[in-house]
Amino acid sequence: MATAAAPQNLPLFYKDLIPLNSNEHADWKTKSLDDAKFMEGQHAIPLTIEEFIPAGRHYPIIFSASDNPVPLVLMGLNEGVNIFMDEQGKFTNPVYLPAYIRRYPFLLARLNPNSDELSLCFDPTSGSIGELKKEKAALALFEDAKPSENTQNILKFCEDFERAGVNTQAFMEELKKYELLMDGEVSIQQADVEKPFIYRGFKMIDEEKLRNLTGDKLRKMNQNGMLPLIHAHLFSLQLMREIFAQQVQQGKMPQITNAPMA
Repeated sequence: MATAAAPQNLPLFYKDLIPLNSNEHADWKTKSLDDAKFMEGQHAIPLTIEEFIPAGRHYPIIFSASDNPVPLVLMGLNEGVNIFMDEQGKFTNPVYLPAYIRRYPFLLARLNPNSDELSLCFDPTSGSIGELKKEKAALALFEDAKPSENTQNILKFCEDFERAGVNTQAFMEELKKYELLMDGEVSIQQADVEKPFIYRGFKMIDEEKLRNLTGDKLRKMNQNGMLPLIHAHLFSLQLMREIFAQQVQQGKMPQITNAPMA
């Protein structure tokens, strides 16, 4: 889940990326965003394995249907649907917010493709960073040309996120090695509707293969902490029907019965 700063391949949410530096941004500050409109229209958000337990209490955790799957939380079952946000882009329920959301508008990016060094960058279009002279609660990014405590905290958060991303990649490689991922499918029958809503386009753990793992493999997965994460994923899938019910309540239902989810 490491990010890259190439303009033609920006990560989810980011419209532009600029490296932070004390020369150009000496007087700049940051403030909290009033809303999360930057993620408007997004229903599937990347997740690290460190977040499986808290996130799994609120959202279904799935895996993307790609050659290199990544964990995702679902804030809605259909493209453009997020049942946890209102029309103003504000979260309506006090739920856990994935670190990927909380990290915005900052991230660590590799500016030189020939170097492993990562630089702290930001999205200048976010509205939460700038000179912000009229914002009394804004926090300085630099003090005496040195990173402020605010910037040091931002940097540490981004560094922790990158480390969590490396651990998440390792977890996914283990799932692939044991061939535990399968194409997911969930069928939800709505009252008074003849055909069920069928959701595909994602991956999930194959419970039958998990049950058939040999003792040595299970012991290793238990020792390295994989089993609790797998169970958190499997338990969280039950929330898909709750998400569906809330979509119905909010009038955000798809017009087709075979709706790919991701």
